[in-house]
Amino acid sequence: MSKLTKNQKMVMAKYDAAKQYKLSEACEVVKDITYTKFDASIELTMNLGVDPRKANQMVRGVVTLPNGTGKQTRVLVLCTPDKETEAKEAGADYVGLDEYIEKIKGGWTDVDVIICTPSVMAKVGAIGRILGPRGLMPNPKTGTVTMEIGNAVKEVKAGKIDFKVDKTGIIHAAIGKASFTPQQICENAQELISAVLKLKPQSLKGTYLKSASICSTMSPGIQLDIKSFSSAE
Repeated sequence: MSKLTKNQKMVMAKYDAAKQYKLSEACEVVKDITYTKFDASIELTMNLGVDPRKANQMVRGVVTLPNGTGKQTRVLVLCTPDKETEAKEAGADYVGLDEYIEKIKGGWTDVDVIICTPSVMAKVGAIGRILGPRGLMPNPKTGTVTMEIGNAVKEVKAGKIDFKVDKTGIIHAAIGKASFTPQQICENAQELISAVLKLKPQSLKGTYLKSASICSTMSPGIQLDIKSFSSAE
């Protein structure tokens, strides 16, 4: 059995792996047990009792985190020339159409979010096999296919994220950085939790929210007391 490092010993002394913490407590603990030299991401994980293979149990949505994500989101807008100025003024990092589609075909995907207008979806669809697996495909349900390009860019830059249950019934979402205050982390977590709870499928029988935890990039997961915030059971 390998010896524990100094940081691992400090972590073990500051939290109880068997305990379920209230959200506010967990947000304080996750900062206390994060020892990375970089500004680690904070992630919330929610295990749902849904079957994603059933269309009526797919949980997906968008939410704007009140304190942002803590990272600079790189936004590419694919649009016709008449929308380019609006996109640039809203803060888009890259704006264009054919030249960026060709770059993506060549393997370039150095962005976090792609937004486009409905009129160019036919061209964007041609690179769907590249964008889809990377979670970059624009979708009207997440507000990334819209005529309101300026508003969409501003919302993403302000902390709007989309979430989706994976094939195992789990939602993973980055909700901030270790440099955030415990209150900021808590507020962001509450916003996401509320959004997920509101999306409980009507067809679901049994427990919706089975468990939840919060962690930083290299910290262990801190189990949350879901009874303290779950109202969807």
